[in-house]
Parts: sequence; C-alpha cells; structure tokens
Amino acid sequence: MRKKIVAGNWKMNCDLPQTQSLITDLKTGLVKEFNCELMIAPSFPFLYPAFNSTLETPIEVVAQNCCEADKGAFTGEVSIDMLQSVGVKTVIIGHSERREIYGESDELLNSKTRAALDKGMRVIFCCGEMLEERKAGKHVTTVADQIKNGLNDVSAEQMEHVVIAYEPVWAIGTGETATPEQAQDMHAEIRKQLEELFNNDVANNTSILYGGSVKPGNAQEIFSQPDVDGGLVGGASLDAQSFIEIANAF
Repeated sequence: MRKKIVAGNWKMNCDLPQTQSLITDLKTGLVKEFNCELMIAPSFPFLYPAFNSTLETPIEVVAQNCCEADKGAFTGEVSIDMLQSVGVKTVIIGHSERREIYGESDELLNSKTRAALDKGMRVIFCCGEMLEERKAGKHVTTVADQIKNGLNDVSAEQMEHVVIAYEPVWAIGTGETATPEQAQDMHAEIRKQLEELFNNDVANNTSILYGGSVKPGNAQEIFSQPDVDGGLVGGASLDAQSFIEIANAF
C-alpha cells in the first residue's frame, strides 16, 4: 500500500523564533487525524528544536539535504550520522535548487542516496524537467535519466525506503502549476520507469509526490489523480493554515 505524504520544504526561510512559531501554529491546527503522513523540513540549525517540538505529534521533521561522506574535511556539510543524532530519519535529496544552483550531478545525488539508504534513512528523491526540456518534448527522457542515474545500485529492497518527488522546475515558485493531467501523465511515466528498473511491486508501492506550486486551491484535484500520492510543498508550507488545508485534501 502506497503511503500518502504531504511534506513541507521550508527551504532557507524562518529563523529560530519563526520556526518555533510556525510549529506551534501547526500543532494548534492539528485538531483531527489526517489521512496522510505530515513532514516539515526546516533549516539545518533548527532541526533539533523542531524535532523536540513535534514529539507526540504526527509531524515528522526531515532534512533538506545531506553530505555523502561520513565525516572529515567537508566545511559547511552535514553528515547523515549528524542528522540521525538529532532524530532525523528522512532526507530530501536532489531538489531542483540543489541541482541547478549548486550544480549537484546525478552521480553525486546517487552517492548521497546510497549513503543515506545504507544508514537506514528514508530518502525523498527529487526529479523534474526545465521549461525548455518540456517545450522540446524531452521531459520524459530527462526525468527517466535522473531516476535511472540517481537510483543506480539501489536495490529493490531499499526502494521500500525511497519516495519520489516529481517537480516540474518551471512550476516551482512561479505560481505556475502543471495541470492535474500533466502531473498524472508524468507520475505514470515515473512508475513505468520504476517497473523497468526494479519490478512491478516496486513501481506499485513507491509513493510519488508532486512538487510545484501546490496550494489549498489545487491540492485536492492534483491529489485525486491515481498516481499522485501527495505533495512536496514549498511556499504554501510556510503558512500553517495553508499547509493543513493541503493535508486535508486527502
């Protein structure tokens, strides 16, 4: 059974007081059970206080990134062991901003993914095409290559701990959103790719999230598509009420 997931990627937003305030607002709004897993990804300095603040709640605190190395002379990096030491069990890998702004290659993202899985972490692996790739009709090939390269040497058993997040880059932070039909078509293609790389069980049991200007007004229609299992939410997750409304779409 595929898990339904709504994950809020806070990116480089919210200082410590703002992080604590937003979590308080989320906890106040959790007045009933949700039919999905709820995740939030604050910035690195606030993972531990966020983890402590969400104990005894259905909210899981996850990391936005990690280093592929265990330890050493990697100034500015954060290791998987460090994340686990503060209670983090899930990490986002390969977000389009890491790929585009910081030049993270498929090979590097594969190293991060395998390192995280080897240490028992759950991975939210991101993929998605640029606007010019979609206009050129290369979006399916682009995403297939990202998945094939990024999940190289990952076993079918390890895929039980992988969530895919499809994010059309042209729809992130722009207010543009793929139509529900466009989202469904790509999610179906991703599931087909997973079947080719692994097997039918992996394809059917892997949760695939949509990321790209998910808002309360469009979440229900997007999430109702048969191959869409939730959302990786950016800007709308910085408002507690909006995030809860998106989760309520299930």
